[in-house]
Amino acid sequence: MGWRNAIFVLFFVSGLGLASWVSRIPTVRDGLALRTDEVGLLIFGLSAGSILGLVSAVWLLSAFGARRAIVLSIAVSSTGLALVGVAASVWGSAPLAFAALILVGFGMGSTDVMMNVEGAAVERELGVTLMPLLHACFSLGTVAGALLGAAAAGLTVSVGWHLSGVAVLALAAAAIAVRFVPLRPALGDPAAAEHTVVRPNWAERMRSSLAVWRDPSILLIGVIVLGMTFAEGSASDWLALAVVDGHGQSDATGALVFGVFVSAMTVGRVVGGPVLDRFGRVPVLRACSVLGVAGLLLVILAPSVWLLVVGTVLWGLGASLGFPVGMSAAADDTANAAARVSAVAMIGYFAFLVGPPVLGLIGEQVGILTALFVIVVLMALAGLAAPAARERTHTPAAG
Repeated sequence: MGWRNAIFVLFFVSGLGLASWVSRIPTVRDGLALRTDEVGLLIFGLSAGSILGLVSAVWLLSAFGARRAIVLSIAVSSTGLALVGVAASVWGSAPLAFAALILVGFGMGSTDVMMNVEGAAVERELGVTLMPLLHACFSLGTVAGALLGAAAAGLTVSVGWHLSGVAVLALAAAAIAVRFVPLRPALGDPAAAEHTVVRPNWAERMRSSLAVWRDPSILLIGVIVLGMTFAEGSASDWLALAVVDGHGQSDATGALVFGVFVSAMTVGRVVGGPVLDRFGRVPVLRACSVLGVAGLLLVILAPSVWLLVVGTVLWGLGASLGFPVGMSAAADDTANAAARVSAVAMIGYFAFLVGPPVLGLIGEQVGILTALFVIVVLMALAGLAAPAARERTHTPAAG
């Protein structure tokens, strides 16, 4: 169906944009002549923008409707992505790069909520476990972005041209895809309002959205998503630099190892739906926690590149299902699914706010590899909180 395929496209281009930036972090670092802690502060711009985008997503949906809000958000992130490349390769301006990353984060954060809301709605419409596969498409986008980034780094392509090209591609694809997203008055689509009798105003929808924060189940699901998102986001922010600075490898090798991570994430999400239908959310999340902790320890302590790659695979598999399962668990209560999904996404994205500066500051003092022990602890806590995501109803596996 067109709606489902459109959401797949949105997930893909979101992953493509994020990984394109991440794969060029070492190049941007060198172009701006930054220390490790300064890289952490630079990435804080992306994190802060993401939180602003997450907070604004519900308002944007209410004010503009899903189609226009999604295009607007991706336009903001694409503009920021292009500016990051220009700031690093042309002007050498860290303040401009910081401001541009705020735009990138805002657009990506708001888009993340919107596409997960749409994904949960498609999942309910089709009656199958779809969210892990949607997030696999995001991971597939990160694989493509990482490979493009590695190729660009290996061929010494200017980061400005690279990121600008990705920005144009993402915006064009999103503009086409949203045409297949249905108009729904519940999300504030004005074109659909004439077909309904009662349409709550945006202020009432905002009050309803804020009410979900009093639900303890949302907070517990948020603990799971926080730990898993921290593990996923920290790989995006620091894995390439950990390989380069911690293990003495080249920039191209760092980008390729990040590609291994996102490939493992993609595999975990592709097979995640059938595995979840077979074993249930709680056992799968606990297994993911164990895999993630083991993988992180290998990445930190590996004496050889091959063990580093094995650890990266386990890390990626362990982090693969936390966020999509959290989104599905939040959407189990269909009465206010959009607000619940938004709230859990905000909790998870808190990792993107605190992760980069914390790991950067710790890494500057003790080394980036040692700083990764913080993620080990959070992955373990996510495993302990797994029962909060238990299914309310059983959805049979698709035939």
